[in-house]
Amino acid sequence: MTKSDLQQAFLGRLHHLGQTVTSRFDALSSQMRRIVLTGVLLFAVAMALLTITVPFDFVSQCIFAAGCFIAALILRKQPGRFPVVLLIVLSLIASLRYMYWRLTSTLGFETWLDFLFGYGLLAAELYALVVLIFGYLQTSWPLRRQPVLLTQPPSEWPTVDIFIPSYNESLDIVKVTIFAAQAIDWPKEKLRVHVLDDGKREDFRSFCHNIGVNYLVRDNNRHAKAGNLNAALKVTDGEFVAIFDADHVPTRSFLQICVGWFYKDPKLAMLQTPHFFFSPDPFEKNLNTFQSVPNEGELFYGLVQDGNDLWNATFFCGSCAVMRRTALMEVGGVAVETVTEDAHTALKMSRAGYNTAYLAIPQAAGLATENLSRHIKQRIRWARGMAQIFRTDNPLLGRGLGLGQRLCYLNAMLHFFYGLPRLVFLTAPLTYLFFGAQIFHASALMITAYVLPHILHASLTNSKIQGRFRHSFWNEVYETVLAWYIMGPVLMALVNPKFGGFNVTDKGGIIDQKFFEWKLALPYIVLLTLNMLGMAFGFWQLAYGQEGAMTTILINMAWTIYNIIITAASVAVASETRQVRSEPRVAAELSVNVELADGRVIEGVTQDFSQKGLGFRLPDGIEIPKGERIKIVLFRNQQPSEFMATVMFSRGGLLGAQFDRMTLRQQSELVRLTFSRADIWASRWGNRRVDTPLKALYEVTCIGMGGIRELFKATVVELKNLVPVRRQPSPKLENNMEKQ
Repeated sequence: MTKSDLQQAFLGRLHHLGQTVTSRFDALSSQMRRIVLTGVLLFAVAMALLTITVPFDFVSQCIFAAGCFIAALILRKQPGRFPVVLLIVLSLIASLRYMYWRLTSTLGFETWLDFLFGYGLLAAELYALVVLIFGYLQTSWPLRRQPVLLTQPPSEWPTVDIFIPSYNESLDIVKVTIFAAQAIDWPKEKLRVHVLDDGKREDFRSFCHNIGVNYLVRDNNRHAKAGNLNAALKVTDGEFVAIFDADHVPTRSFLQICVGWFYKDPKLAMLQTPHFFFSPDPFEKNLNTFQSVPNEGELFYGLVQDGNDLWNATFFCGSCAVMRRTALMEVGGVAVETVTEDAHTALKMSRAGYNTAYLAIPQAAGLATENLSRHIKQRIRWARGMAQIFRTDNPLLGRGLGLGQRLCYLNAMLHFFYGLPRLVFLTAPLTYLFFGAQIFHASALMITAYVLPHILHASLTNSKIQGRFRHSFWNEVYETVLAWYIMGPVLMALVNPKFGGFNVTDKGGIIDQKFFEWKLALPYIVLLTLNMLGMAFGFWQLAYGQEGAMTTILINMAWTIYNIIITAASVAVASETRQVRSEPRVAAELSVNVELADGRVIEGVTQDFSQKGLGFRLPDGIEIPKGERIKIVLFRNQQPSEFMATVMFSRGGLLGAQFDRMTLRQQSELVRLTFSRADIWASRWGNRRVDTPLKALYEVTCIGMGGIRELFKATVVELKNLVPVRRQPSPKLENNMEKQ
């Protein structure tokens, strides 16, 4: 038997063992799985304590690290959740061993500069390690809850109040949500749709009156969205409350998918579903990664919330959720003490002894923030709110929470403190390249032997856990873009939790021309420039510096190259691309019939849709000229719905049509046939390309190079604008000068 055959046999047996353990584990009850998982984690901690403190020389450390990493590479190929737990164990051993060595062998600082930069980096590393450990706790074993269908006849289903709070969103955006809420498959006498208009707009009042939904206003705007919801709770009495942001469009199946769990669990207070977006956020739009790279929020809704659910610590996210009214009223309604009223409300429910749940099935879809400034503004509010909760209602303190709940909430709050640590990591190698600061008092080879296993294991393990919902290295890009902007508000909220008010995230609008966000990009440009200068200093030191410092210089230069890639990709996000459509089109393949003026009926398939138009493809050889009037027929349960339209684009069998002015009934029917279909969103959920770290690094590097090009182009344009254009004298002026 050859060596290759032996390897295949070994891998086969290991794979079989992994499948056996996984299948037996999956067969256990939920409570037993939790007990086993806790036992495995405790055993892993005990083994880690035995291994992290063993002192190794350079060769022994390299052999130990190589063995662990080979085991991790093998485990990464195994299916199931148990290999993931083993990967986490190996990662924690590498990381904790590194940190133990770091604390005991690298802190002999001799100058105040070494002391300042050295302990600053150590604090950032400790923060990152704590977040890494808590992240593993949250995501190691997602619950993956399934829907519980209602068994009662519809006449016994509960009454549900649907709240749609609005402040400054346009009616064109909100009316889609209202139509979709009306279309939810639920007994009409038990479904009450309420538009909560804090903008007190007459066109909203008139629209709600015309379509038969309740229009609610209050005499003040105190406590923003939370106050708006609480005011509506006082004048409604449904057994359950479903909340949708003004731009989140629910599917027809929303309540039937969600409400069953409240009957199965009488202590269930809140069930959250994902926030799914049918339009690109600024990262996806400006970097052209929509539908190819998971966006910033997909990790939270695709994995973290599912992991929180295992520990009964699901967060309320302000929209796309159902709550039991009695539980909500018992905790005083929606929390008003912080600007993240949603998460704080869920925390209060958990403290009161209620359960929370998460159903990872998209049952609504909404608009993402269109540009970078709005995106940053929204994230600042989230960060400040979570810091406020950390300061005023810390989950580690007080009664009512289990250990898992405390740690899940704590990690969510600690996450938003990444601003300062991220900036430290992006500048740490410059302290040596610029100032010669010795932030590690150890040899370059020993640093490499301990740091690399820590980084590689964390990257490999997170790639395995998060691969469907977050690609490697993208987290660094997201955090770098936001780090400078959230750092101040978070630190201020710790000092004064009442500082800052609620701000509404604007949605909708167009960007009619490409431009570069100089003001927002300035922090990334400074970081990029500093790291490039650091590389130049590194090359200078390689040529003229100390002879024995080459390895140390090369390590710091490698770190600097990575920082250049990340900061350059962040600069690329600041190059705002055009968005000429006021309403994004949603990709979907639906059957459509097109009836021409001569009576011919042609069958086609839609490519995308919006409120105002439809893109579709016809069979080969069939063309419809631009400007022709057509009748579009869409189907729901074999029932046709007709819409008159005009062809606005026609090429190669691909057509774009704009609907004629529609009645309110037609608009409602169009929403039922398009936005309200759950299959459109579910088919796109978690179906991205699985992460490959090296490929992800290549993609981020390419985006970084593009960011440098965009910065160069924007700089040239700015310089041209600064240089005054010499005006040519008019012919009349020249003639007068000649006469003189």
